[in-house]
Amino acid sequence: MPIIPVTSLAQPGVEVYASLTEAQLRHRLDPDKGLFIAESPKVIRVALDAGYRPVSLLCEEKHIPGDAADIIARCPDMPVYTGSRELLAALTGYTLTRGVLCAMHRPLPPSIDEVCKEARRVVVIDGVTDTTNIGAIFRSAAALGIDAVLLTPTACDPLNRRAVRVSMGSVFLVPWTWTDGTFDDLHRLGFKTAAMALTERSISIDHPSLREEPRLAIVMGTEGDGLPESTIAAADHVVRIPMHHHVDSLNVAAAAAVAFWELRHRE
Repeated sequence: MPIIPVTSLAQPGVEVYASLTEAQLRHRLDPDKGLFIAESPKVIRVALDAGYRPVSLLCEEKHIPGDAADIIARCPDMPVYTGSRELLAALTGYTLTRGVLCAMHRPLPPSIDEVCKEARRVVVIDGVTDTTNIGAIFRSAAALGIDAVLLTPTACDPLNRRAVRVSMGSVFLVPWTWTDGTFDDLHRLGFKTAAMALTERSISIDHPSLREEPRLAIVMGTEGDGLPESTIAAADHVVRIPMHHHVDSLNVAAAAAVAFWELRHRE
């Protein structure tokens, strides 16, 4: 177990935690050599259990025999960078949650066919860029029976550090990949699409026809602009959540949780 004390903010090996942006981590060298950062022992354990491969660990000295001990034991060849709480906060720009960060290899995204092969309910995240919302949607997806997540190119990266932390590691539990934003692949795989939007042709989320769909893709858009008109027009169903007290909509993460529960697959 190589323990490496951090004495300088410019020390080689710790740049992944300090000087590289999320975009640089994602595309470092070439796409199949990208990295991401998992934060907190619990989230790191979920990633390891899901088969993600660690590169190095950064933690406070007290966590080596404490909260990070089992992680270090599982990865005996992994470099462990350590220092004081103050130095690590200066290095990363924020106070570490539970004092532990792990740089991990970013896997190549699977195909849509792979992630949807056995799926009955999937969600398409169209253009949602807020990291907190992405993390919360993944957490609800894992808890409420969504089998896969598809994201358009304009959506936030699920392996963004904050998205991973907000999801409590759920981004490692639900299969996900990128989609071009059209419904061609979903229709080819036998899915009907349900766009969450307020239009004149929207049906209520508890409409019986939605529950009867054997394979359903729930399409969620941004809070401000919602889904593009072309996406709504191409959907098989347009769905609304009934509101009270003149409230017109919910936060996209809250709306996703409601939709996942109401539209879940029923045997």
